[in-house]
Amino acid sequence: MVHVTRIVIIGGGPGGYEAALVAAQLGAEVTVVDRDGLGGSAVLTDCVPSKTLIATAEVMTTFDTSYEELGITVAQDEGADAAKVIGVDLGKVNRRVKRLAIAQSHDITQSVTRSGVTVLRGRGRLGSGGQAVDGSREVLVDAPDGTVQSLRADAVLIATGAHPRVVPDAQPDGERILTWTQVYDLEELPRELIVVGSGVTGAEFAGAYQALGSKVTLVSSRDRVLPGEDPDAAEVLEDVFRRRGMNVMSRTRAEGAKRVGDEVEVTLSNGQVVTGTHCLMAVGSIPNTAEMGLEEAGVKLNDWGQIQVDRVSRTSAPGVYAAGDCTGVFMLASVAAMQGRIAMYHALGDAVQPLNLKTVASNVFTDPEIATVGYTAADVECGKMDAVVVKLPLRGNPRAKMQGIRDGFVKLFCRPGTGIVVGGVVVAPRASELIHPIALAVDANLTVEQVASAFTVYPSVSGSTAEAARQLHIRKRADGES
Repeated sequence: MVHVTRIVIIGGGPGGYEAALVAAQLGAEVTVVDRDGLGGSAVLTDCVPSKTLIATAEVMTTFDTSYEELGITVAQDEGADAAKVIGVDLGKVNRRVKRLAIAQSHDITQSVTRSGVTVLRGRGRLGSGGQAVDGSREVLVDAPDGTVQSLRADAVLIATGAHPRVVPDAQPDGERILTWTQVYDLEELPRELIVVGSGVTGAEFAGAYQALGSKVTLVSSRDRVLPGEDPDAAEVLEDVFRRRGMNVMSRTRAEGAKRVGDEVEVTLSNGQVVTGTHCLMAVGSIPNTAEMGLEEAGVKLNDWGQIQVDRVSRTSAPGVYAAGDCTGVFMLASVAAMQGRIAMYHALGDAVQPLNLKTVASNVFTDPEIATVGYTAADVECGKMDAVVVKLPLRGNPRAKMQGIRDGFVKLFCRPGTGIVVGGVVVAPRASELIHPIALAVDANLTVEQVASAFTVYPSVSGSTAEAARQLHIRKRADGES
């Protein structure tokens, strides 16, 4: 067993604090160097805040789209449209968002420090001296007071995350032109919001602000929203967006954005100018790897500045590991946490299971949500995975009918001979919860017969997962089981 006692972790996001907890449990002396607060962007400016905002939007959408069908009467002013009586106090929503984020960061800090981990406030970087004679590495900590502290570590984990990419001709001002970290300072709901970028972040915020009451224009440089997701799922979402009044501009690239008084003008590549009161730039992220002494220490970066790691989180430099968004492996808090834990298991000589991205469940928090796990339709289409596919619309599900759910489906992928479940997609409200049984099936190599034979509650939306598995069993038999 490798004997490592001193662990220094640079960055306190999911990859960093989860690694710290594991290392402390395994008896290491652990120091976390963090600049902004434990939890990182996932807790302070990204996952927790955005999903808290989306939670309010969900309530608005659910009520607005189904109250009449469910027989709910809305009190209204004389002559007013009932649907427009509902409003949102964005300042109050954002104060709640910040309060919950700070509380979550505080809880994480308490958990980490109770485990015996030392937390240092400052910016960490690798020392230029390389490895010492004893194999340890130097980590320099630039403290807020300007002092520099030197630490020695037997293993170092880089978990510094990423920050929003900024387009040179669309500089954020924090008031009208915004990144996704700045939207929580708004006191009033944007009347007309232009969202540039139709990836996960752009789609989530576009859907949320439309539900809250903004008039939203979504500018997408691709053929459809969510180009990286299941095509059928993206088609459903884009249809929902358009049906609810969103202006989705496909195959259109934004060249720049500028503030003109109390408005923002976004110039498109075709020369068209779109005007709104606010603009949210959601055009990707940049890894926080600059000026950290990484390349000088032998840590290889790719062309985008992301740290190259293997499946146990090792970098090219001995004793240096990396986890989370700074690696670009899979931009999810759950993956960052797993990378961090795996790094510590490996560094401390414990049993370790290499990272398997084909068991990762992910979710897009739009309405409806889009959850995926395992192999995809693209994998099947290109021949990477030979699979039988069944897609079951939710409109036939009895619970969905009761709840007024019209959009969505369950899609399952299985091997044609064995029936082993290798992937799945759920498009539905709370798809993030419904994907779990499919994720278990993928992780445990369960067959469609095993999934179909497990009891489900009646009526339940999850019943569609079992029904899809039953249909796959029949389809597999029809296709020859070989």
